[in-house]
Amino acid sequence: MTGGPWDTVPGCGRHCARHALPPVPAVTTALRGAAFAATVRRALADGGHLADPARLRDRARALLAALGIRLDGGGPLRAPSTGPGTLIVANHISWLDIPALLAVEPVPVLAKREVGTWPVAGGLARRAGTHFIDRASPRQLPQVVGELTEILASGRSVAVFPQATTWCTADGGVFRRATFQAALDAGAPVRPVTLTYTQGALPSTVAAFCGPDSFLASLRRVLAARGLAVRVTAHPALPPGRCRDRRELAALARSAVLAAPHPDTPVRPNAPAHHGG
Repeated sequence: MTGGPWDTVPGCGRHCARHALPPVPAVTTALRGAAFAATVRRALADGGHLADPARLRDRARALLAALGIRLDGGGPLRAPSTGPGTLIVANHISWLDIPALLAVEPVPVLAKREVGTWPVAGGLARRAGTHFIDRASPRQLPQVVGELTEILASGRSVAVFPQATTWCTADGGVFRRATFQAALDAGAPVRPVTLTYTQGALPSTVAAFCGPDSFLASLRRVLAARGLAVRVTAHPALPPGRCRDRRELAALARSAVLAAPHPDTPVRPNAPAHHGG
């Protein structure tokens, strides 16, 4: 279903997801698959305890490590504050964006309703405290903005993907403005974050999850990816009161996300993870 307040038809499809380096041997792919399955079983066994921030960060890092993905960059993503929480806004490339963010800053994430129905990822998302929205329902818009405002006003932070859908590169799509209204209403800072994927020293789209792609097909590509790394680049927070309206706030956040360093720029590693290839 299309046509909702968050619904976007991307210019990307499954053809955009490509390996930048030759895939790893089949035996490595199999070993990663086994490690991934074991990590998922441990996380699912946590039940509601998975939402505990320390446990959630550990499980997210373990999930990336099992897939052979290195995590670069780091946080904190929440702005220092004794008042409202932080609205963390990031570009959206892959389902891997969520564990990458949680591995740095374990906060609730706003995701499309369909994620909750995915095999494996859906169960993990629900246990991790993810908030789901129906992108095709205009009637949900005021309710979701109100709920986000309450979360932020209470001092809790939340991560959102304002591009509304996934793109194979960070600069795809516009930033939808609705969630920025919650930050304005709560007087909360906004932290722009850029997610980028590389293989070796090369920019890579192998993690992209676009168009009619399926979770299992994407997982198979990721399991076979050689030298895959995800970088989480946190930009200076946009303080409350800096912008007149949500249009200006969304534009400033998008500009910050697009101004991220080139993938070849070295950064301080945040959490080591084995490559497996």
